[in-house]
Amino acid sequence: MDEDNRVTRRRVGDAEARHANRRWWDADADAYQAEHGHFLGDVDFVWCPEGLREADARLLGEVAGRRVLEVGCGAAACARWLATQGARPVAVDLSAGMLRHAGQAAERSGVRVPLAQADALALPFAAETFDIACTAFGAVPFVDDSAALMREVHRVLRPGGRWVFSVTHPMRWVFLDDPGEGGLTAVHSYFDTRPYVEQDERGVASYVEQHRTLGDRVRELVAAGFRLVDLVEPDWPEGHQGIWGQWSPLRGRLFPGTAIFVTEKPAG
Repeated sequence: MDEDNRVTRRRVGDAEARHANRRWWDADADAYQAEHGHFLGDVDFVWCPEGLREADARLLGEVAGRRVLEVGCGAAACARWLATQGARPVAVDLSAGMLRHAGQAAERSGVRVPLAQADALALPFAAETFDIACTAFGAVPFVDDSAALMREVHRVLRPGGRWVFSVTHPMRWVFLDDPGEGGLTAVHSYFDTRPYVEQDERGVASYVEQHRTLGDRVRELVAAGFRLVDLVEPDWPEGHQGIWGQWSPLRGRLFPGTAIFVTEKPAG
């Protein structure tokens, strides 16, 4: 914990985490889009700060004609891109602030998709509704019970459906959130899965981000009924000089910053 007790690692229950992150993203939506909106685009599917795009990676498989759920959509750029590829997307997010930006981007781009404010742990859809579910850094890192999120996504997917999500690579939790030299020294235990918490002067969480090891993620997915197809660890592209928080060319050339889990719900 730092000197003024505003940053710590501690267990946070589901209700406190949900309340904190909903308020955070509502309050931070404008600043987030101002800082990252150009990189993410209005109609584009960018998986990670390394710049890997679904147009190139094709991790979702064939999307034309498929019903696709974007979980934790933010401003829903991914869902709008999917719509231009012939998919039938629906985008959900817990934050009204981020969904406001999704509506503004729809107005700018002319590409509109159905939007819903919803909790990823209680998706407002019937079982076996979607062919594909996906998220680029949405929902998964911010819920206390991510195993329950995996089960919920499994519920709404049809047999044979694909679930693909990107998160901060778990090994990054060993290091400080520093894109420079200070972020090259291991200071935390990889096995300490207490979440990162920012809190107010009363000790109430205002931002919560969860850590799971690679093994934790695989076990969650398998327990929910998914089959792991691939684990993609994007390398840092030559010539990419952008810095996004802790992501930087310096760190990106040495160790992975993003993990993308590609999974399927068995057909039979």
